[in-house]
Amino acid sequence: MTARPASGAPCRDGRDRGTIALYTVLFTPIVFLLAGLLVDGGLAIHARQRAADMAEQAARAGANQIDTDALRATGEPVLDPARARAAACALLADHPDRVTASRCDADEQEVAVDVQITVRPQLLGIIPGFSEFRMTSGATARPVTGGIEP
Repeated sequence: MTARPASGAPCRDGRDRGTIALYTVLFTPIVFLLAGLLVDGGLAIHARQRAADMAEQAARAGANQIDTDALRATGEPVLDPARARAAACALLADHPDRVTASRCDADEQEVAVDVQITVRPQLLGIIPGFSEFRMTSGATARPVTGGIEP
């Protein structure tokens, strides 16, 4: 009987067993997949946060468009819907490279904004079916007047 050599050592007859090559072939795709999940998952999280930030900023910009005549007459903040919609959409139009779709809606009480950002994966893009993904977020804002009373 012949004893088997330790892993990685050549056999007694001078041939390599090829275990390292087998491990390399099997684990390289797994390492690339995990790296892709890490990098592209981070991109997705960042895009989601960016979409939420842009939606909130646009909604706030729209909520600043108070109808001053109605405010003076009633003392209550009322939005001018056309100006609020225009202000919210104008803020999003300043970033056409980031925002791939948006929706701005307003009435006399609040402004609602939805933002969609498209992300192209850096590493997982080589896998068929992972061409790009879309992250969406929405926000609403209402006008508020006055300050903190003592």
